[in-house]
Amino acid sequence: MRRRVALVGIGKIAVDQHVPALVASPDFELACTVSRSGRVDGVEGFTDIATMLAARPDVEVVSLCLPPQPRFAYAEAALAAGRHVMLEKPPGQTLAEVHALQAMAARAGVTLYATWHSRQARAVAAAKAWLAGRQVTGAHITWREDVRKWHPGQDWVFAPGGMGVFDPGINALSILTEILPAPVHLTGAVLEFPANRDAPIAAQLAFSGGVTAEFDWRQEGPQTWDIAVMTDAGPMALRFGGNELWIGGTKAGGEADIMGEYPALYARMAQLVHGGESDVDLAPMVLVADAMTIGRRVTVAPFDF
Repeated sequence: MRRRVALVGIGKIAVDQHVPALVASPDFELACTVSRSGRVDGVEGFTDIATMLAARPDVEVVSLCLPPQPRFAYAEAALAAGRHVMLEKPPGQTLAEVHALQAMAARAGVTLYATWHSRQARAVAAAKAWLAGRQVTGAHITWREDVRKWHPGQDWVFAPGGMGVFDPGINALSILTEILPAPVHLTGAVLEFPANRDAPIAAQLAFSGGVTAEFDWRQEGPQTWDIAVMTDAGPMALRFGGNELWIGGTKAGGEADIMGEYPALYARMAQLVHGGESDVDLAPMVLVADAMTIGRRVTVAPFDF
């Protein structure tokens, strides 16, 4: 029997990715939504989570897609009601919030899953397997996209807790921390803050082990989501957000399609719930927090949608 899911926060990512993944899922049924304004046709909608939790005791899983700033209160309510919880990335606006949710989930005996959709990209597992046992001598991430395309008019991404360019950049970091044979730590950062915003629009990062990254939210035209890794066995690259694998300049697997990522997240959630487990890997978020801590701030031109 398919488990019933409440989808909370009916914005662009929910409509584009979560709803299609749930419709196709053999494990879950989209039973209802919670949103102040968004709706899904044919699905019962609520405007606040307390009402939903009281009215729908049959809903076992709550999937949170709303921005990170208000997410803790919603997750706390769902866990207190004994529901399993999925967290869209980033899992919260602070590390301490997510640690608190971990403790709540453990006490309640329910699953908490901090999802990283880019880790489910088509070529990530193959890249990790290829790098295993090899010596990584350096790597460079180029993650450039257009905030107007992916977050049209969404001012929350530039508000405190919204993370700015790290909202997409954390996707790259989730792949990096998954595929490297050994962990890296941040050694320096330059963060570009628009004069009228509270979160960065671009960042340049340096890590141990010769790893560097450049994130920029001002890209126009084709978007760039590439990770190049240098090894003792030659170069390897992930392109199109981890969905294509290139080895030695030759395509070795995957395809330029992102639509398999969210179905894989829900399949993983089904495994976790069935096994009575949680999965809360905060390694990507630690790197973002470190960048905010030690990064040198540079003020750049104001940005408006």
